[in-house]
Amino acid sequence: ITCQVENYVFLVLLYVFSGKSKNLICFLPLTHAARLPFSIRVLLEAAIRNCDEFLVKKGDVENILNWKVVQHKNVEVPFKPARVILQDFTGVPAVVDFAAMRDAVKKLGGDPEKINPICPADLVIDHSIQVDFNRRSDSLQKNQDLEFERNKERFEFLKWGSQAFKNMRIIPPGSGIIHQVNLEYLARVVMDHDGYYYPDSVVGTDSHTTMIDGLGVLGWGVGGIEAEAVMLGQPISMVLPEVVGYKLLGNPQPLVTSTDIVLTITKHLRQVGVVGKFVEFFGPGVAQLSIADRATIANMCPEYGATAAYFPVDDISIGYLIQTGRDKEKVMCTKKYLEAVGMLRDFKNSSQDPDFTQVVELDLHTVVPCCSGPKRPQDKVAVSDMKKDFETCLGAKQGFKGFQIAPDRHNSVVKFNFEGCDFELSHGSVVIAAITSCTNTSNPSVMLGAGLLAKKAVEAGLTVKPYIKTSLSPGSGVVTYYLRESGVMSYLSQLGFDVVGYGCMTCIGNSGPLPESVVEAITQGDLVAVGVLSGNRNFEGRVHPNTRANYLASPPLVIAYAIAGTIRIDFEKEPLGKTVKIFLKDIWPTRNEIQAVERQFVIPGMFKEVYQKIETVNESWNALDAPSDKLYTWNPKSTYIKSPPFFDGLTLALQTPKTIEDAYVLLSFGDSVTTDHISPAGNIARNSPAARYLTSRGLTPREFNSYGSRRGNDAVMARGTFANIRLVNKFIDKQGPQTVHFPSGETLDVFDAAERYKQAGHSLIVLAGKEYGAGSSRDWAAKGPFLLGVKAVLAESYERIHRSNLVGMGVIPLQYLPGEDAGTLGLTGRERYTIIIPEKLKPTQLGDSSVKHSGFIDFMHFSLCFSDSQTLGLRER
Repeated sequence: ITCQVENYVFLVLLYVFSGKSKNLICFLPLTHAARLPFSIRVLLEAAIRNCDEFLVKKGDVENILNWKVVQHKNVEVPFKPARVILQDFTGVPAVVDFAAMRDAVKKLGGDPEKINPICPADLVIDHSIQVDFNRRSDSLQKNQDLEFERNKERFEFLKWGSQAFKNMRIIPPGSGIIHQVNLEYLARVVMDHDGYYYPDSVVGTDSHTTMIDGLGVLGWGVGGIEAEAVMLGQPISMVLPEVVGYKLLGNPQPLVTSTDIVLTITKHLRQVGVVGKFVEFFGPGVAQLSIADRATIANMCPEYGATAAYFPVDDISIGYLIQTGRDKEKVMCTKKYLEAVGMLRDFKNSSQDPDFTQVVELDLHTVVPCCSGPKRPQDKVAVSDMKKDFETCLGAKQGFKGFQIAPDRHNSVVKFNFEGCDFELSHGSVVIAAITSCTNTSNPSVMLGAGLLAKKAVEAGLTVKPYIKTSLSPGSGVVTYYLRESGVMSYLSQLGFDVVGYGCMTCIGNSGPLPESVVEAITQGDLVAVGVLSGNRNFEGRVHPNTRANYLASPPLVIAYAIAGTIRIDFEKEPLGKTVKIFLKDIWPTRNEIQAVERQFVIPGMFKEVYQKIETVNESWNALDAPSDKLYTWNPKSTYIKSPPFFDGLTLALQTPKTIEDAYVLLSFGDSVTTDHISPAGNIARNSPAARYLTSRGLTPREFNSYGSRRGNDAVMARGTFANIRLVNKFIDKQGPQTVHFPSGETLDVFDAAERYKQAGHSLIVLAGKEYGAGSSRDWAAKGPFLLGVKAVLAESYERIHRSNLVGMGVIPLQYLPGEDAGTLGLTGRERYTIIIPEKLKPTQLGDSSVKHSGFIDFMHFSLCFSDSQTLGLRER
């Protein structure tokens, strides 16, 4: 007996697998547990196993067991995931923080070597490589060489971390994309640790960690600050979530891809409203989807707003483990364990369907080929409507579906010369076509579909214009392996889709430069140029500064639009080429064609060959000379790695919260300000505060690299906060990273304005609308405002991970009461704000604030909501 809660007794069973005795938690005899969603069962098992009456209490177990009643009561429960996964953009600052923690512990008289991850952590380096070279056979090598040239300091630091800290493994650059490596290699499905079998689970410092839910491993993205706490042995404190059951019925149509399905689901669930909830898939339609298809759907969970998008483990999951080269004996033990504890799903058996908070349905047969854009992943557009939709967006008011181009300029044409040949660009011209992102490159059906389409296109005489920046960045070496073995790689290369690197690349804004003549033509005509990518994010300014419209599409459609050269085409009525009258339907591969090639060429041997040498295959990484000291020796000349100020002045006594007095508003935003707006990851503009800082340190623009690569240096990142060129600040009448410094009335770069406020001793706040902090789980989107002196954010609503990150940094996330916003309260942002912070903070607590209008003596009082459910716990700790 491991845990007894009121009338319930949970059993630890000694189970024998292949002659080995293992303990496992069994709650099958309980009627309550048999009706729980499978995702909640994972939380229940973890709570029982970790129940110590300190971090996890019996009352927590009881609450999870009684999920059906408790789910609506906003009750917090702890969850200790089995492991943590990080990518290098978010992983570098985490390791920097760990190194700084060791220094702080030593200064306080403690043992610095006690600072180690307790929970196992894997860090995959996949965010550093950029598309500097493309359309040439040596693109991969040249991009990787540049990656090491730019990031040598970062990589040496990470290699030091892998040696200095226990329980931390680094997957070197050139290995693949974090979530695909997790799916194909790192995920266990069932953990075997300390004499126990238990469900694998993971949190990651990337919002698309949810991709692993497609394999039946419960996982989601958290902020870097939360991840560090988990690594140090703390449970995640979470509100016990509602679980939306998403029932899949029917079979997809022959021309439909998994990308079309996930874009349809994204739009549907956005309409349903699943923010802060789990989504669990069930129904006979799930059995029609491969694990790669399920992973594609789970990957875009952040785009439809849920915390997790869970597919319970079934026989197809078990088959995938074998297909990807996992040890067969371990796989069989995994299956036996899941059967023993009632967590192996049969989607065709409706008697296994659990209770859900709400059930919504999708008939897969109703899904049609589609894209999403031009500025948000949830804005699905059927391929048949793309031309009409884009042309409507051209003239529509500036917004998510509008560019506000004058009608007489809709057909503007700009001529330019590229490599000695004359070309034309117009609104809708495609200038970037990228097969990228783990969302799709993990899926053999769409990747082979793209390859087969390329083969038919080349054989039909179709080409891609040479100025279009085409690229192929697979999520793992396995993809290159089966594309090459199936004979389609050469055709992809002929269309310009050479392998340019193994990493996220274009999907995260590492798209590299466009040809100068193309940029000049776009600028001259003020054109709405287009990027088409097989990614999961297309927020404005993310993909490339010169592509104002960006569409998410399946890999075959990326190639189709590249061939067409424009988004303004109706594939059903217009041919792909002007000289070759070939329609898209003439070269689109059938599902049977794709499946036949997949069965023949996607085999276990490929996975084994690629992954057995993944940690040693990169010779450049092996040659790095990393320090061996347990305390990191900070280099004051480094512009990549710098000791952060977060632990300066740290004391053993906890400081009490202080009232925010007479704060100025640094920025005033509308809705959907993303973490890309707050802390961009892409190129550093030459006229920016960060560029001026790097220039002062002796660097040339060629050496600036990206914001994402410099997240180990707080001086760069503070200057890069709110530095997105597409930032829309209500104080300014145009897009750009500037604001008004109210004491002087000057318009300044955001960092420069914040510095002036700080020097004068003024506190700052930010005003925002709905969905503040949507997008990537980016801890610098909280750290950066903190360093600028922002004390609070007042918004209508928040993205979950960003809100938690703000709390972790001591930036208070305040929320208007229902029905209230800046407009209803008459706030312009030009006021001074005093916010009373109670000593005892509670979730959703009402607070008092006064607003002083400049030039007036009177005050306006209203109530605010302390919005983060973790505020109390973090303050007490």
